[in-house]
Amino acid sequence: MPRTIPDTMQAAAIDRFGSIDEINVQTLPVPEVGPDEVLIRVESVGVGVWDQWEREGAFRDLFRERHGFEPTFPYVIGFDGAGTVAAAGDTVTRFKVGDRVYADRHINPKGGFYAEYAVVNAEFVSLIPGDLTVEQAGAMPVDAITALLGLDDTLRLREGETLLIFGAGGGLGHLAVQLAKRMGVRVFAVASGEDGVALATRLGAEVTVDGRKEDVLAAARAFAPNGLDAALLTAGGETAQRALEAVRGGGRVAYPRGVQPEPEGRSGVTVEEYVGDEASREVFEKLNRLIASGPFEVHVARAFTLEQAAEAHRGLGEHYLGKLVLRLTGG
Repeated sequence: MPRTIPDTMQAAAIDRFGSIDEINVQTLPVPEVGPDEVLIRVESVGVGVWDQWEREGAFRDLFRERHGFEPTFPYVIGFDGAGTVAAAGDTVTRFKVGDRVYADRHINPKGGFYAEYAVVNAEFVSLIPGDLTVEQAGAMPVDAITALLGLDDTLRLREGETLLIFGAGGGLGHLAVQLAKRMGVRVFAVASGEDGVALATRLGAEVTVDGRKEDVLAAARAFAPNGLDAALLTAGGETAQRALEAVRGGGRVAYPRGVQPEPEGRSGVTVEEYVGDEASREVFEKLNRLIASGPFEVHVARAFTLEQAAEAHRGLGEHYLGKLVLRLTGG
């Protein structure tokens, strides 16, 4: 029998933009489902630096531009998550109640994913691909889509090319390693710490070095004596900037918006910032095909309960591999 949808839900919300201390669990109404929307009973939520920015109010102007009104409080944050379809609008034909799905919806006017239920336009929802668990699927969307947009749309990688991935043990980086390998690219990975090196190596990088200890430029030149074809930077700084000296003339460099300090270009090398925005159906389909083509790991470093959402935000400032998630029971 279909599960009854309650009138209220638990959500980690804020009553004003600000610090971590503004996050508190509240009882809120379950959002209403429009004709082109899906109600998801949330079971897993990705936690990323963008949630921190959203909590602080960095997207307030963008919210106004996209939706034509000011954000209201209580405000539920959270860009991505996964769970089970609890209801679907009248015009939705791709999903049915009971489907296991994940979603990527930035600055959602009906509330984010830090809640037992979330309403999302069906265009930003996809069936969970391959053998991913719902926890992995919830942790993945923003980082996986940002990685794919960088590799495919911005760098336009071709089979056989050489690629530097800087920050290969992080949320975006460890997914980019796997996606690049599925695109037929040879990967030179830079990670932090022995654990990061081990992860990137296990996920398929041909060579991985510890950016904290090793001579990254020398290792990159040994890997690609004629110069690297491309680089994806998920973090900035002196080591990242120095590594770019190994990119050949005519090579390409991409970094998602938010990387600080922004990398500086040099003559003959294209350096391009890009936005890891919400996935179109075409991007979802390409991502799902790549994931389903073989074993794919979304490395979850630590899971928190909804009541521990503030603790999860504190965890963003610590060293960890892969992703942090909120794990819910699904309402």
